[in-house]
Order: sequence, then structure tokens, then C-alpha cells
Amino acid sequence: MELNIKHLIELAFAEDIGSGDITSDFAIEADAKGEGYIVAKQDLILAGACIAEQVFKTLDPCADITAFFKDGDTVKTGETVMEFKGLMRALLKGERTALNFLQRLSGIATNVRSYADEMAGSRARLVDTRKTIPGWRVLEKYAVRVGGAFNHRMSLSDGVLIKDNHIAACGGIKHAVDKIRHHVSHLVKIEVEVTTMDEIQQALDARADVIMLDNMDLDQVRDAVAFIAKRALVEVSGNVTKDRLKDLAATGVDIISSGALTHQARAVDLSMRIR
Repeated sequence: MELNIKHLIELAFAEDIGSGDITSDFAIEADAKGEGYIVAKQDLILAGACIAEQVFKTLDPCADITAFFKDGDTVKTGETVMEFKGLMRALLKGERTALNFLQRLSGIATNVRSYADEMAGSRARLVDTRKTIPGWRVLEKYAVRVGGAFNHRMSLSDGVLIKDNHIAACGGIKHAVDKIRHHVSHLVKIEVEVTTMDEIQQALDARADVIMLDNMDLDQVRDAVAFIAKRALVEVSGNVTKDRLKDLAATGVDIISSGALTHQARAVDLSMRIR
């Protein structure tokens, strides 16, 4: 993740600072020192603290940074997250970039925690999807883990998931599974997305390792879990809202995946102030 962070910070600076910060460069002396601190303006789960620190360290390697919370901690409204002492220009130039990382990633962690709390005590595993901002996937999936959930595939190269369009293109579930099984290692699990009981039977006949129940209602999920009878892991996906989590988990599924963990997360409210 370290290389990814460095690259993203460089991209952010190229986008935000460009050839220079004409406000700070002309208003602030080059050797002027200052102090800044980031404060929470709402209750949140912190994620991305180390990235905010790296933002300021990139601009001022000698900056003195004190973190009062670590990723995964609950921060209450009005509490100071971290303090920075160093070159004033660096503090001002890095402010927006540091906050962008913190607000987005903490927003995801805060959102995920609210989902995970709904499933407290359940044996089902809550996982994310690939519905992430391009370039930010590693960071957003990290924030998901900070919030208390787990990751699904990081990329298309991580695992086999045969979806409806693959099935249509291959001419059926068995054809798709057989073709893939011929090429992948025996260590690679094969997951198949299904929408009907007939497709579940086809997936079982093809010896799928994981069966994803797509957009099924609670009664359908219960029936499917009973029919599969632990012959494969069962994942439920589609229309997974927070108010459905307890009921879905109670059906006996193994995995609940939700794109809302990332794509519906709202940035939290954080602010940087200069002393």
C-alpha cells in the first residue's frame, strides 16, 4: 500500500498545487514556521491518519507531527486528531490534500462501522465490492477493514466470479465453470452468481465453491441456503441495505457483500486550523 499512497499523493499535489501555490508562496515567507491541527466536526471512525502525516512529511520532511488517535479509533466532535509543527507554507499547501484523504477514508470507515454494528454477533462475514473510485481501491478497501468489515476481490485477477454476462457469453453455467476450471489452479475458488433455484442446481452440479445469490428476497435466500445445505459457501448480494442486514445474516448465509460500504459513504467533516 505504501507505493500506492506515494503515487496518489504525488498525483494529488500535481492536481492541486501544480506549478505552485501563488497565495501561500507570495503571502508567507519561505522560512516561516507555524502550527496546525486537525479537528473533528462530527463523531467518526478515523481512517487515513498515516496518509495525512505523509502528505505533510512530503512537503516538509522535518515537520513534527503528533497523532492523538490511530486508524480505527472513535473520534468525538471537537476532538483534535493530530497536530503539525513545521514550515507554514507546507501546512497551507498540504491542508486540502490531507483533509481529502482523511475525510473520504474516515467516511468509509464510519459508514462501514454502522453496518458492522448491525451484524454484531453474527457468523456471516460482511464484505465490500469493486465499486470504488478508480485509483483509490487499495485505500478504500483498507478503510473498509478499519471500519470492521472484510474485502472481496481486490481486482479481477484475485479470484473467479462468474456473473450473468459471463454465463450468457459462455452459453451456460457448466460451460463457464468447466472452461475456467481447466485453466486455473486447484487452489483457486470458483464463485457463480445465480438468480433462480434452477441456476443454483446448475452451479452445484458444476461443483462451484461459492454461490452468490443475487437480488433475492428473504424467503428466497432462506430456501436457497436450505437447498445448498453447505455444499458450497453462500454469498448474498444485491439490494443489501443496512436495515436488511440482521435478517439476511439470520438466514445462515456465509457472506454478505455490499457496494454501499464504499460507493454510498459520505465524507466526514474535518477541519484544519492554524495557530
